[in-house]
Amino acid sequence: MIYKCIGFLFIGLAILGVALPLLPTTPFVLVAASCFAKSSPMLHQKLLDNKIFGPLIINWENHRIISLRAKSIALFTMFLSVCWSFYMLEQVYLQVMVAAFVLGPSIFILRLPTVAPMTINDNAN
Repeated sequence: MIYKCIGFLFIGLAILGVALPLLPTTPFVLVAASCFAKSSPMLHQKLLDNKIFGPLIINWENHRIISLRAKSIALFTMFLSVCWSFYMLEQVYLQVMVAAFVLGPSIFILRLPTVAPMTINDNAN
């Protein structure tokens, strides 16, 4: 029951992330899928069947990758959010805080692989 509640919480955050550029959608959807995989196979399957999020979740579950498109969109919207924040905020310490909040997730997203990992064949010598 706890995993199911956490899954719904993260789906709600993902929906907010679609409208608010500082909230990333992809990680929230992946956490929700993980929670639903442990608590409700039916809800997990609904996410997998979703046209937008299904391929993203399948790629993550099978290969631990996200598409180059998803990575580009996430980084671009984060960049735009920082630029807008810098424009709107006059205090330098607030601008630095915004940049610091975005730095960690940006590094995480940049480090994610965008191609399926190669499997090593032990007999290939």
